[in-house]
Amino acid sequence: MPSVEVVDLSRLQFAVTALYHFLFVPLTLGLSWILVIMESVYVMTSKEIYRDMTKFWGKLFGINFVMGVTTGLTLEFQFGTNWAYYSHYVGDIFGAPLAIEGLMAFFLESTFVGLFFFGWDRMGKVTHLLVTFLVAFGSNLSAVWILIANAWMQNPVGAEFNHETMRMELTSFYDLLFNPVAGAKFVHTVAAGYVTASMFVLGIS
Repeated sequence: MPSVEVVDLSRLQFAVTALYHFLFVPLTLGLSWILVIMESVYVMTSKEIYRDMTKFWGKLFGINFVMGVTTGLTLEFQFGTNWAYYSHYVGDIFGAPLAIEGLMAFFLESTFVGLFFFGWDRMGKVTHLLVTFLVAFGSNLSAVWILIANAWMQNPVGAEFNHETMRMELTSFYDLLFNPVAGAKFVHTVAAGYVTASMFVLGIS
């Protein structure tokens, strides 16, 4: 059995990492869609000021994105370093949405965020707008899968305990996906992100 001190220190480390990570998450979620709006206006009006606005706020988005990825990867590693037994116990369920998030959403946004920064003079206006849209879509899609995993910890549906393996096993991916807690968490999180990003832009403007 681990000592109380080890458990408490693990909790403290995980809490601090999560706190730092979530300083950047809401801004990433909201600012990505604000970039889409700004660039859409640029495409429709051809006014250079909206292109300059998109590039300016895009730089701040990029800094925030890198910090969010750095703290997010650290947070995921701590599931193995701090909570190895828990990860083994629920890995079949908890790991699925996190793996899908990495393969589907994170790769999507990471690929197109590079095109967003380096494709201004190499792509047409509409093509670059599509790239910006995919960055925003990928960022918010990441939130969907992460919050599905988080919601399962609060409301563990679609799973049962296997007495032979001493592990939780997934019985219904549908129930995991459409966990009612996940929907509430997603609306709450993205709404907070959109408000945060709006206030961020207004405050600096």
